[in-house]
Amino acid sequence: MMDKLRRVLSGREENEELGLTAQVLDASTLSYSTRVKWFVICFAGGILCSILGTALLFLPNGLKLFAVFYTLGNIAALASTCFLMGPLKQLKRMFEPTRLIATIVMLLCLALTLCAVFWWHKKGLAIIFCILQFLAMTWYSISYIPFARDAVMKCFTTCLS
Repeated sequence: MMDKLRRVLSGREENEELGLTAQVLDASTLSYSTRVKWFVICFAGGILCSILGTALLFLPNGLKLFAVFYTLGNIAALASTCFLMGPLKQLKRMFEPTRLIATIVMLLCLALTLCAVFWWHKKGLAIIFCILQFLAMTWYSISYIPFARDAVMKCFTTCLS
């Protein structure tokens, strides 16, 4: 069971042979348990940054701190999956057709949040981009769960009608 989970997370099928270049770029010297531990640490760090950013929102210059910590938290949470499947496989999966729009919106909102705070000095816009970050990250994340997007869409259409 654990071997099958390892193959799925690493993106390798049972009989699939990787080329030398793919092995070098995708290989990790970390053991599976170390990869899972660092995934949890990185993901928890991302959540902690997001919570810390939210707590700092009410301090003077809190919006800047919030935007930075919230964005760093989302980046850390996103990067944590690199420990499970490797950075190359993660990038390939991020830009698959089913995730392409969510990935682009998420990355764009990460950058636009920081632009709104530091260059444009628009607090309301920064909050909107943080909300869009959350929504895009959620939509992106549930794309890894089979039929989750369909269930969410069905739930929303049922609630709206």
